[in-house]
Amino acid sequence: MAKVLGFRDKERYHDGVQDGLEPTRPLDLAEISSFSDLLEAYKHTAFGARTLGEAADVLTAMVRDPDCHVVMTLSGAMTVAKMGLVISDMIEHGMVDAIVSTGALMCHGLVEAQGGAHFKYQPGMDDASLYNKGYDRVYDTLELEKNLGGVTRMVEGLLADWPVDEPLCSYIFCREIGRVLAEHFPEERGVLKSAYVHKVPVYVPAFTDSELGLDVGVVNRRRRFAGQRRFTFDPFLDLEHFTDTLVRQTTLGIFTIGGGVPRNWAQQFGPYVDEIAKYLKVDLDEPLRYKYCIRICPEPVHWGGLSGCTYTEGVSWGKFIPREEGGMWAEVPSDATLVWPLLIKAVLERLEQAGG
Repeated sequence: MAKVLGFRDKERYHDGVQDGLEPTRPLDLAEISSFSDLLEAYKHTAFGARTLGEAADVLTAMVRDPDCHVVMTLSGAMTVAKMGLVISDMIEHGMVDAIVSTGALMCHGLVEAQGGAHFKYQPGMDDASLYNKGYDRVYDTLELEKNLGGVTRMVEGLLADWPVDEPLCSYIFCREIGRVLAEHFPEERGVLKSAYVHKVPVYVPAFTDSELGLDVGVVNRRRRFAGQRRFTFDPFLDLEHFTDTLVRQTTLGIFTIGGGVPRNWAQQFGPYVDEIAKYLKVDLDEPLRYKYCIRICPEPVHWGGLSGCTYTEGVSWGKFIPREEGGMWAEVPSDATLVWPLLIKAVLERLEQAGG
């Protein structure tokens, strides 16, 4: 028989504390003297602020765990949006051990690393006119075709000396671009340069969905027209290098901006290892899942932009350690350009205060 709700017995109302509930606290700006303080205070508020405060705790724990191998996944036009040096800071401070990214994000970051500039889009500009002038619009910012021409020349120069018998893959390609940047643009900072210097592999699973991939395609067509052998590109070299690296780790963390292919490609490590064990009869140790998980993405679940959806759902696929088994998650539903720099600055302050 269904329980019928009657009048509440006010004498038996709970006070929150007796049920172990944590009270929220007013945000007192007089007590805030740093980004770290702000995010600590956020943790005791509500809505998006609380998720960001919780993310700071998860990221701090993830970075301080000496056994944790951190994978960062990137999508969206974050380098066009001038977030490239935030990525470099994370690399240079040892907060990231591998990157999985869109090719476009790496391409626009390459423009920055060569000293190129992006410009503000002015409301009312005509997109057809922008096309004729060589301006490519990315929401409220303009990329220049002249900039992309510099990327093309770098790719052509790199492939001019590449052995045709040696297959390409994205992490090798990105590593070599980083090497060129380090050697020829010593005064500039950039994602691929930082990754090369600090030996952080950069994987681009959807490589042909970018200017970098198109440039390689043009080089191969030119070689075909000239009767020369084309370069081969093998994405499974990326998959196997990524997998072989992660299976050697004891603890995994994932830091995600947006969704898309990068996020899901990195998250499929767990299911892939499961399939290897099941179908190849390989005796593996206990399956390794991501323990520390942070995602910054404004997309709601029902639009599909999360590419892998919530961490709770990912548990059912064998991608993440459940919270009740020690998993630490933070899902921040916000524009990354607003909250990502705050998060990294706060955690860097905490690391500095702790002596590293």
